[in-house]
Amino acid sequence: MATKRDYYEVLGVSRDTGGDEIKKAYKKLALKYHPDRNQGDEEAVEKFKEAAEAYEVLGNDEKRARYNRFGHQGVQGAGGRAGGGFNDINDIFDVFGDLFDGFGMGGGRRRGGGRRPTQGDSLKTRLEIDLLEAAKGCEKVVEIRRKESCKTCDGSGAKAGSSADACDYCGGHGQVVQSQGFFRVQTTCPACKGEGKVIRDKCSDCSGAGKIPETVKLDVKVPAGVDTGMTLRLSDEGEAGSSGGPRGDLYVEIHVREHSLFHRDGPDLICEVPISYTQAVLGAEIEIPCLEGKTQHYIYPGTQPGEVIRIRGGGMPDPRGGRSGDLQLHVILEVPKKIDSEQEALLRNLAELEHAAVSPHRSSFFDKLKEWFVPDDDLE
Repeated sequence: MATKRDYYEVLGVSRDTGGDEIKKAYKKLALKYHPDRNQGDEEAVEKFKEAAEAYEVLGNDEKRARYNRFGHQGVQGAGGRAGGGFNDINDIFDVFGDLFDGFGMGGGRRRGGGRRPTQGDSLKTRLEIDLLEAAKGCEKVVEIRRKESCKTCDGSGAKAGSSADACDYCGGHGQVVQSQGFFRVQTTCPACKGEGKVIRDKCSDCSGAGKIPETVKLDVKVPAGVDTGMTLRLSDEGEAGSSGGPRGDLYVEIHVREHSLFHRDGPDLICEVPISYTQAVLGAEIEIPCLEGKTQHYIYPGTQPGEVIRIRGGGMPDPRGGRSGDLQLHVILEVPKKIDSEQEALLRNLAELEHAAVSPHRSSFFDKLKEWFVPDDDLE
């Protein structure tokens, strides 16, 4: 078994060389030994693979650190390949193909023409729920419109019984090379848009696109404790991919409607609770709202207006499994606008005991009217 050369030696760099310089060194070697420049030269192909193997390790900080410490044994099987390295040149193009774009050589395309499988676009939609649904979690159905693979042509875009032909313009490569002086520039084929194939007999249902817009309904499981602005991701529920690629994802943005009693402050719920003067002074057991409906809560004597009573764990649950928020009761002193004569008499007696200055008893409009028309002598 041949002994592997030191990766730094392969790329011609020192151990303290930075990442950008390592990339430049690899690119220089890759262009020098590229199969398109050295057709039929097996030695060049081996040097091409050796340089790619070295760059895969030294171009990655984590792998490079393991290599510096343990040598080749530390990166055995790098990249998921048994024994490390690349056995197939196409693997190198798949991993580092973008480095060769624009140099008139294969790399960004798949061997044999056509594009790589491409993931479909991700989509976004909005889901509106009420506060109680957000507190307990719920299951909802969202309706979206997305592009599905055409069932008539099985996504090929070609009419039944026919197939796509190799593009005449680029010879099925999906790329064309133009010479400009000493430079060769590789660009996407304008005829086939990089596909390498041209559909001459198009599917009547999708007009050759291979995809058809459809409306679909999807189940969404909303976890307890979500808040407005949070986003749920439904994997593989976006647009269909191209050339056998996977679907995109669907992102569901949550909006929680305002509640008539509760105001949300992060995980906490705030509720304004009105109490009377006597309840505040003497204490009382009052009925308060909560997520489960309603419950009784004791107000201690001497409770002050604006005081906040905190009920631990009475707020919103944590969607990540942490501690629930609190229920905050903001006490509001409710002052009646009208009282009867008995209530007024009691309050005036209380004011005298407190030595509090209060407004005198107010005469009614008719009492004042009577006093206006009766002469002062008659009042004596």
